[in-house]
Amino acid sequence: MANVGANASHAFNSPIFEDGTFEFITIPEDRDLPGEHVVRYGQLTSFNNPGLSLRDYVPKRLWDFPTHNDPEFETFTYGDNCETSPRAASLKRMIAGDFIFFLARLTRQPAKDKSGNGLPLQHGFYFVGFLEIESVLRDVTRRPSETEMRRYGANAHVLRGLSDETLWDRFWVFAGSPYSRRFRKAVPLTRELAAQVFSSADGSPWKWDAGRSDLQVIGSYTRSCRCVIDPSLPGQADKAAKMWSWVAEHS
Repeated sequence: MANVGANASHAFNSPIFEDGTFEFITIPEDRDLPGEHVVRYGQLTSFNNPGLSLRDYVPKRLWDFPTHNDPEFETFTYGDNCETSPRAASLKRMIAGDFIFFLARLTRQPAKDKSGNGLPLQHGFYFVGFLEIESVLRDVTRRPSETEMRRYGANAHVLRGLSDETLWDRFWVFAGSPYSRRFRKAVPLTRELAAQVFSSADGSPWKWDAGRSDLQVIGSYTRSCRCVIDPSLPGQADKAAKMWSWVAEHS
């Protein structure tokens, strides 16, 4: 599981609508990269209404700023700094046939009532899609080959390297099989689901502290990428089945 997309530290939110559909908005790049390789916020378009811009959900000052468009759900790739970031180190154990589920913080829309008055923002964590890993590009330190570019070239880490050669910085890119999906409707991560299928690193259930909101608890348990279900282990196949059933029910 990987926690991705705009979060509480950013000046914008990924919206979820009353019917459960959503738009996924990625984080800003860590610098203003030059050239035409990167994707800029003003270029992002709606999944639900192709051709429409997502500028209404992003401050105007960021329209020309590059976004770290990762994961991307057109060619289905996800990249991370597995060699250099402890948060992503566990992804190095992923192999073909494994799944990466993407968790994102979404904000309920509309944010105004019928009279146009502002409403309190309601945030939640939702699964927005998954990759079934088909192949992996590991420890990238230079421009990939032309064959590799055809499969991995749309990934944000590759686009960073094309914009600035110092950014061939040992990242990894995971490519998804045709079974990979971007959900039409977001799949909520609730206490109910967590109790059925997830546990902390030591195997104990998640602890829902009275002094923290559900959002804070989920955020703390999902800050780092890690394996949350391994069907090869005792009892885990049942958890995997419950997870897939939950996805089918809500997506």
